[in-house]
Amino acid sequence: MNPISTRQANISDLDTIAPMFDAYRQFYGKAPDLMGAREFLGERMKLNESVIFLAFQNEHESPHAVGFTQLYPSFSSVSMAKIFVLNDLFVSPSGRGQGVGTALLSAAADYAKSVGAIRLNLNTDVQNKAAQSVYEAAGWVRDQQYFMYELNL
Repeated sequence: MNPISTRQANISDLDTIAPMFDAYRQFYGKAPDLMGAREFLGERMKLNESVIFLAFQNEHESPHAVGFTQLYPSFSSVSMAKIFVLNDLFVSPSGRGQGVGTALLSAAADYAKSVGAIRLNLNTDVQNKAAQSVYEAAGWVRDQQYFMYELNL
């Protein structure tokens, strides 16, 4: 197993993240759109509207990206505190089953704590049992108190 490292992404990583982001969207049934993925991520990064972490495998001393997670800042009115929504987490097929997802979750939690957030929230597809097992193994707890609703506009 190759060692996994993580770091916060910056705008110079856009060409590394965009193909994974596009693959992530395709996983959820969206049509391929690499240019749109690049533009969307670039705008989020330039406007400081999200925080992205990359995971790398150090294969033969030449690290290559194998996953990412994206956090969106938000707030809890009830707690009067900062929270983050972990909106996206993707591990490339070559990195699956090797601790990449766990490393990204850990990087996200460490970052959120370091900036004073009280919580991370995430949603995942009810059919995505593999992701659910990773989240639960990392200490995430499925909410039993609240229902999630959405209004498509």
